[in-house]
Amino acid sequence: MKNLFYVLVFGALVSCHQPAVDDTIPSDFGPFKHGVASGDPLHDRVIIWTRVTPENDDSTISVNWELATDRGFSKVVHSGEFETSSKRDYTVKVDVSNLKAGTPYYYRFQSGNYHSPIGRTKTASTNPDSLRFAVVSCANYEWGYFTAYKHIAEKPLLDAVLHLGDYIYEYQPGGYGDTTIGRIHEPPKELLTLSDYRTRYAQYRSDEDLQAAHASHPFITIWDDHEIANDVYSEGAQNHQPDEGDFSARKNAAIQAYYEWLPIREGDKLYRKFDFGSLADVLMLDERLEGRSKPAESIDDPEYNSPDRRMLGEEQLNWLENQLSSDQSHWKLIGNQVFFSDLDQSAVFPNNPKNLDSWNGYPAEKNRLAGFIKSNQISNVIFATGDTHASWALETVVKEVALEPVAVEFGTPSINSANYDEYTNLDTAKLSAKLYLSANPHLRYTNLHDHGYTLLTLNKEKATARYYYVKTVREPGAEEEMAKKVWVESDSPFIREKVEKLQAKEESK
Repeated sequence: MKNLFYVLVFGALVSCHQPAVDDTIPSDFGPFKHGVASGDPLHDRVIIWTRVTPENDDSTISVNWELATDRGFSKVVHSGEFETSSKRDYTVKVDVSNLKAGTPYYYRFQSGNYHSPIGRTKTASTNPDSLRFAVVSCANYEWGYFTAYKHIAEKPLLDAVLHLGDYIYEYQPGGYGDTTIGRIHEPPKELLTLSDYRTRYAQYRSDEDLQAAHASHPFITIWDDHEIANDVYSEGAQNHQPDEGDFSARKNAAIQAYYEWLPIREGDKLYRKFDFGSLADVLMLDERLEGRSKPAESIDDPEYNSPDRRMLGEEQLNWLENQLSSDQSHWKLIGNQVFFSDLDQSAVFPNNPKNLDSWNGYPAEKNRLAGFIKSNQISNVIFATGDTHASWALETVVKEVALEPVAVEFGTPSINSANYDEYTNLDTAKLSAKLYLSANPHLRYTNLHDHGYTLLTLNKEKATARYYYVKTVREPGAEEEMAKKVWVESDSPFIREKVEKLQAKEESK
């Protein structure tokens, strides 16, 4: 059954219309061992991506590409040739322009006698009635299977998959993972060099479930810390030691590999805006490398409240404030790596009442942004957040600014990175969730033990978050369930909720 699924996703070449000259093309994908991908959709253009595995590392390879309005490629609207080499790790990235807004397209590549899998993508709409985004974060190859990606691939065409970071993890085998099911990191070391990061991306992109998700929908991505090193900031990282060489060299290598392997439009800034007409703008932030100061060691640190300690940095924060204040779109969806809303975690972690790696560790800049939203009466702001390996739905209260919420925040679970129950046990994880809810009245929902993703739907009336969980990440192909549905109505920052199957099952136990 799984093999049939991938035939349907990638497209069996024998079922596609092929020109006569292609009759001898093999039915496998030859050098296209890492699949295809698309991303950064605009109204008139989209990035398409693939990689060819060379026979030798000194070669230069010409790759042909096609983009069509039909899966059989009888209606090709654009085509071209791209030359790749070891200088870009044999990746291929084309920014295809002159496209129609809100339109599905199919694309593929050819090298020699081989065609790549077929990819499906979509340009950004200018006047949509609704938008659908899968929101994902935190996929660690060693912690289990990427089954959530498989289920995302099976969804009808999405406007985008918002990947909020931790696309890869930088640790050595067993450094932060469970190798007992045989998914062991390559190379067998912590990532430090360009070759290291490239090898790790190649391993992750060899995963069939991740390939299927990329082939099925356009991605909009940002990095968090593990694409570089744990708890990274602009000038260093918790997981970078003096004996590991120059940090800036490591950071630059990680950035280069990221841009090579992700379907992202390259520029000098990661933060950027995606315009989906009058319905929504998506604002993707860089909360790691652009301007973040070194985290405080504790809330008693004399520098904790200093206005000089930054999360975004002045330039990026000014950009965000300008986007929010001038934005004419209905919803303002912020792609946010780390937690923004107030969260008292003292009942669960008595010695760590605040997560200092999140916005709660940078109160001056957090208060400024919350105050800006409040004072300018900016409505319909949604923070879509990753990083925590848990599910959250919060009314965004920042007590030092206002007791009423200024926005809402939907935190997506991990694809498979370790949750609370993988450090303790399921009962303790469920008890911790209850303690969080009791201590934080603005927290409307949390789940600390399930893996999966969030499906976010926007229309003029409301924004709805549906939390999907896979039954296990320890076995491939596990089923999923839609466990929770919450929503916020237009011009109201108060969350409403509906209990669905999984939650009802838990309460009946």
